[in-house]
Amino acid sequence: MAVQVVVPNVGESVTEGVIASWLKKPGDWVEQDETLLELETDKITMEIPAPSAGILSEQKFAEGDTVEVGASVASIDETASKPAGASSEKPAEAKAEAKAESKPAAPASAPAATAAPATPKPAPTNFAPASTSSKDANATPLARKIASEHGVDLTGIVGTGPGGRIREQDVLASVQNNGHAPAATAAPAPAVSQARTGERTERIERMSPMRQKIASRLVEAQHNAAMLTTFNECDMSAVMKLRSAYKDEFSKKHDINLGFMSFFVKAVVRGLKAQPAVNSYIVEDDAGKPALKYHDYCDIAVAVSSPKGLVVPVLRSADQMSFAQIEAGIKDLAVRARDGKITLEEMTGGTFTITNGGIFGSLNSTPILNPPQSGILGMHAIKNRPIEDPDHPGQVVIRPMMYLALSYDHRVVDGAGAVRFLVAVKEAIEDPTRILLDL
Repeated sequence: MAVQVVVPNVGESVTEGVIASWLKKPGDWVEQDETLLELETDKITMEIPAPSAGILSEQKFAEGDTVEVGASVASIDETASKPAGASSEKPAEAKAEAKAESKPAAPASAPAATAAPATPKPAPTNFAPASTSSKDANATPLARKIASEHGVDLTGIVGTGPGGRIREQDVLASVQNNGHAPAATAAPAPAVSQARTGERTERIERMSPMRQKIASRLVEAQHNAAMLTTFNECDMSAVMKLRSAYKDEFSKKHDINLGFMSFFVKAVVRGLKAQPAVNSYIVEDDAGKPALKYHDYCDIAVAVSSPKGLVVPVLRSADQMSFAQIEAGIKDLAVRARDGKITLEEMTGGTFTITNGGIFGSLNSTPILNPPQSGILGMHAIKNRPIEDPDHPGQVVIRPMMYLALSYDHRVVDGAGAVRFLVAVKEAIEDPTRILLDL
């Protein structure tokens, strides 16, 4: 009897997804609950398990195909007998790798062209053919592409996917840890000769569902809100001094590093309590008329960069959290975002958003609202700049300064309220005692 593998329902707003990769092929034996494929939706990447044990008899869609929720994507013959030696813990690719490793070395008399090289091969360029090693075979297509672009040897990467499969997150982590630079393309000859070397290639890649969703939400925010941005700057001296004095003791006690984000989350909560309109957004009342929904809690969404795009998971009831709880929550969300483990529920329902472009070197920006929210705070790079000494008017000092940007929906928040909110954040950062004393 054939059992159908069906795309499950993961949320009201998710109606379709793209098959990112098949982890099994027709004819393979699969165990019940063993992952068959990875499905990428506009919100999350999810693993679809086998509903029963048996032989995968049919794949109805290929990698890159779009499938709707509820569609049957494969079938499993559960009446088939398990082949001798079949195991879900050691896929065919792993067997091939083990076989390749146990193969005896070529004799000394073999031609030089077929002998194994004694030194590592140079990093491939953008135009080098894809590797066909067994380790490459146990990597997703996107992981192989990223590895080729950055000159990364897949044999040195431990996969975190099902069955040890190497995913794009693993390759990107290797690039960040080892400092690989993207493989360079051939440089053109001097302009005077107008001669060109190398290839001039182009390619078209379909936008992932998540990238499509990000694009539509950004356009929606600009079209449907009266968005305005106000700026201020804050002196980071007090926070940096406090952090430097207590970061070691904080880390030992709470087993988490003390960063700047917990201070800003606390400062934002202070601003939201002072300006409740920034913590509200437009809804429809029972008569279908525009109304404002206020929140007496602060669910702070924190923008996190992931290999598939920007995601905005939410710290629930951040106003009730300690510094340690905020730091631990942000770290957990960032790690799971990088690994593609963020759930749909964790990315919905925020009342305000914080984004930190400063970690990428941004000096200033105008962040775009995260609908339906009415406000988003942009943090930026800390730079030493000359300012008037607040303790000695008329004298100039060098201080570590950060530009702050608040984008807000002018339909909900007046300009005065937006400025007061940003000043409240600035005051809390420049004098963290206000946070500790709830002033």
